[in-house]
Amino acid sequence: MVSLPPGADQRPAPQPRRILDAHHHFWDRGTGHYPWLSEAHDFFLGDYAVLRQGNRLPTDYLAAAIPHPIVGTVHIEAERERSDQLGETHINVRVQLENGTWDWRRYSLVNFSTAPGATDAPAEYLIAVRLEETGRGGSRFMHQKVVDGTCLTIQAPRNDFPLSPIQGRSVLLGGGIGVTPMAAMAAHCRATDQAVTLHYAGRSRTFMALLPELSQLLGTDLVVHADDEQGVPLDIAHILDQCSPEDHVYVCGPQPMLDAVLAHTTSQGWAAGRVHFELFAPPAATAGDRSFEVVLQQSGTTLQVPPNKTLLAMLNEAGCDVMFDCERGECGVCAVEVIEGDIDHRDYVLTTAEKQAGKVIHVCVSRCHSDRLVLQL
Repeated sequence: MVSLPPGADQRPAPQPRRILDAHHHFWDRGTGHYPWLSEAHDFFLGDYAVLRQGNRLPTDYLAAAIPHPIVGTVHIEAERERSDQLGETHINVRVQLENGTWDWRRYSLVNFSTAPGATDAPAEYLIAVRLEETGRGGSRFMHQKVVDGTCLTIQAPRNDFPLSPIQGRSVLLGGGIGVTPMAAMAAHCRATDQAVTLHYAGRSRTFMALLPELSQLLGTDLVVHADDEQGVPLDIAHILDQCSPEDHVYVCGPQPMLDAVLAHTTSQGWAAGRVHFELFAPPAATAGDRSFEVVLQQSGTTLQVPPNKTLLAMLNEAGCDVMFDCERGECGVCAVEVIEGDIDHRDYVLTTAEKQAGKVIHVCVSRCHSDRLVLQL
């Protein structure tokens, strides 16, 4: 018999189970055609009848994942019909900021061509970059450092703001530089004989990009609103009240424009699927933002989130490696389960009922009304 030294037979305490979900898809059948979800499609992996019953969005995944200790996922883009033409696509461009560091900036691809297959295999990408004198330096890099022959690092094009195949009219609302994705959408509508109207708002025609090109493309279907000419802001309620029940609205612009559209369509009982939007910048900080304490339940770590930083930034600085994508509160990827705390919801993903339930926070934009927030991390 072998004698073991004291304590040698003591095994380490079991560690909490942690799961890495290595493969999942999202799909929205209202924004495209997925052959493998078709009733007539003979799928080689078996019967997908359950999947054909609806959409699969980030909020659905989160609801299913909450009971499980998932620490990370791998999102695989769900395959769409190969002939689907993208309504709006963007690329991420690597830029150098004023402090010398490198970061990514997102720019919509601009297209005015109505020729069949014009965007299938492009030989060049066209983007529009507005110079932001008070920004962090990304637009200054593009304006001052990029010349003929400059080699840029970009990521593959993505489409997070697609057109839906509808029977009615596509009503496009573009504010400022938010008009850039609308150009490709309008061209696609023209190419497919889809009814379209673009309402383009800005402070002055002097600062409104792409006006000649859009006028040539759309003619009387382009409605320009310049604040210095009209004397009043764009009447969003009037535009929305003129829409038929078959029309869909697409919004890209500053946060007040989007908030006004969502407030009016919600008050009038619009179906959520008729309103599509994209912010071209993160939501602005709110006056009165204050610091709050965050407790990470699983690790026991306590963080202090200052008024000038997002919860996402503080979590990543602490090594949490939280998943995120848009950083504008639109995509739902950065959702985290909340155990305790009064959430200041600022995202555009959760429904009113989900926000009132207070079970989930999107850490890229939302904050906390209470002094303390406890997360399932």
